[in-house]
Amino acid sequence: MTAIRRNLNDWRFRGLAAALVLVAATFVVRPLALTRDGAAILVIVDITGSMNVRDYAGADGKPASRLETAKAALRDLVGALPCGSRVALGLFTERRPFLLFAPIETCADFAPIDGALSAIDWRMAWEGDSRIAAGLFRSIAMAAELGTDLVFVTDGQEAPPLPSVGGPAFEGRPGAVRGLIVGAGGYGLSPIPRYNDRGREIGFYGAGDVQQENRFGPPPADAESRDGYNPRNAPFGAAAATGSEHLSSVREPYLRRLGVETGLAYAHLDGPSGLGPALLEAATPRPLPGRFDPRPLLGATSLLLLIAVFVSPRLAPLLPRGRGFPNLKKA
Repeated sequence: MTAIRRNLNDWRFRGLAAALVLVAATFVVRPLALTRDGAAILVIVDITGSMNVRDYAGADGKPASRLETAKAALRDLVGALPCGSRVALGLFTERRPFLLFAPIETCADFAPIDGALSAIDWRMAWEGDSRIAAGLFRSIAMAAELGTDLVFVTDGQEAPPLPSVGGPAFEGRPGAVRGLIVGAGGYGLSPIPRYNDRGREIGFYGAGDVQQENRFGPPPADAESRDGYNPRNAPFGAAAATGSEHLSSVREPYLRRLGVETGLAYAHLDGPSGLGPALLEAATPRPLPGRFDPRPLLGATSLLLLIAVFVSPRLAPLLPRGRGFPNLKKA
């Protein structure tokens, strides 16, 4: 009876008993069903010329372009989405988005998604204009057809500039498609890199290289005060337009206004990560069936107990005196 009581008080006996119970539990316990929220998104990336502006800091400390920073942030976002989420990818230039692939699952198809994001290049653009509002509205329609939310990444710089009457009106129902407009770029004006027909950088755009004012449609309210104004022959004035359209910054007020008009949320791209919380707040919760299997955890805990029981006698002599394992007495 004394020997039994002594064994019951021995922590090694208790450890072996607990390990045995855990091993037995692995034959009885079944996976637990659970549900978590995922996402289904269409990602549209602006690849127009102003996205080449280098106003971010790269991982190596060197200046990084808006496009490269956006690609890194999107790769980080896709990697953080729960398995079962779906992602479609498209590009925007001129006035319309182009779908690269329909929604696919983020875990099973992570490699092709990540590879497609990393391969995005400004040279894929098929036109030089950048009509942001038109592209956003068509992207919303595309997301509705695919049954997804929308992530639209752009710096918001319209090229050519909008006319004095403003851009096109949104004809859809605000909030019918949920999602996020991501504003890329710094808040200060930066030069826009210029490339030749071989894709080599040859400097930056100057004031005379781009259209500084859109002179289609009715003249602006200040037209009559301009030099050389003539209501018939020079309704915009006789002088050449001046401005800062050859420089670029994130057009945040404009993008926020588009967000209000369409029902999309807005978030600024602060760096190559951090889009996850903003997307999950704006996206439609999509329950994903899943399960949690506790058996690997039970088995690992049992193994650790066995290791502790059989290794502790060898470690006890190496410990400082008075700090050995309890109940380790010589037979």
